[in-house]
Amino acid sequence: MKIVCDREKLLSAFQTAALFAPARSPKEILTNVKLDVDQGGATFSATDMEVGVRVNLEGLDVDAPGSAILPVGHFGAILRESTDDKLRIDTTSKGTVVRGERSEFKLQSGDPDEFPTVAKFEDTKYHVISARLFREFIARTEFATEMESSRYALGGVLFELEPNKIIAVGTDGRRLAKMEGPAEAVGGHKGGDSMTIIRTQSLRQIYRAISDNDGEVHLASHNNDVLIRTPRAAFYSRLVEGRFPRWRDVFPQRRDAAKIDINVGSFQSALRQAAVVLNQESRGIDFTFEDGTLTLTAATAETGQSRVDLPIAYDGAKIIVALDHRFVLDFLKVLSPDQNVTIDIESGETATVFNASDGAYGYVVMPLSRDR
Repeated sequence: MKIVCDREKLLSAFQTAALFAPARSPKEILTNVKLDVDQGGATFSATDMEVGVRVNLEGLDVDAPGSAILPVGHFGAILRESTDDKLRIDTTSKGTVVRGERSEFKLQSGDPDEFPTVAKFEDTKYHVISARLFREFIARTEFATEMESSRYALGGVLFELEPNKIIAVGTDGRRLAKMEGPAEAVGGHKGGDSMTIIRTQSLRQIYRAISDNDGEVHLASHNNDVLIRTPRAAFYSRLVEGRFPRWRDVFPQRRDAAKIDINVGSFQSALRQAAVVLNQESRGIDFTFEDGTLTLTAATAETGQSRVDLPIAYDGAKIIVALDHRFVLDFLKVLSPDQNVTIDIESGETATVFNASDGAYGYVVMPLSRDR
């Protein structure tokens, strides 16, 4: 293989691929990134066998096609530290040579034939969604999943693929985040026979690799895996096995519950203030709704007590509920401080529901025992 490539484009594509190369692996070759070059273009690929990526590389001149195994740390450092606009990459039987105008680096490399193939996106049936919305799906649901749970289905986000929309749901059994948004099913895409539950870790990596500027995302779900494509890259992930909980049963349908609008930024600030006296073992804050005020109180034997009052539009009966403040803060962090949320609360023994002002994002938190 012999190519000459624009260094900045080389660096950008390589860094995206490197996100998916594990730092350690029983198969040492997986800790590298593979570069495949033919006359039609070039592709970086990386995988840990659970999730993988193929990144398109542009801005290169191909003198001879071929493949190379590139070590993430050393090759990445060369690309970052070089000051050349163009770099030449040659592969030989002894390794890879990277040349700049006044520099040369020789790297040992593995056998490209030993690197596993990362699946290509070749589906004709898939869902189309905006890149910005897809990233929002991930950010607003993945934090509510349980990666360490013995219930494997809780270690991922459920994507329900409907003809004109997608619903994404994440839960760890103590809280549940749900978001929906518009999407188009191309070719009648419905996904596989099993639930489309995408691994949380896969989604976190894909989130870092996708930009709002990517425009469209194509998502094709199969029985055991999912393929995701943007204009710059294609991603593969195994699906989580198991049955996802009946999440619609978690959202209570109640007419008599109090519905209280509150500003995200003010709510977040008050919660952080009340949590000052808490430690890692302290799990909750008491939320008291009464006479136009939300009072947040917390206490620990080691530190002391806190009380923070926040004016709200509420004149109903007194309601006290204990909630894990970390769960509530997780929800507020992914929203704009300028927007409002609606708190749907009935009593201290039932679930508290938070709904974002855009109407597409809901969050349920189960109450704690107040004698904790």
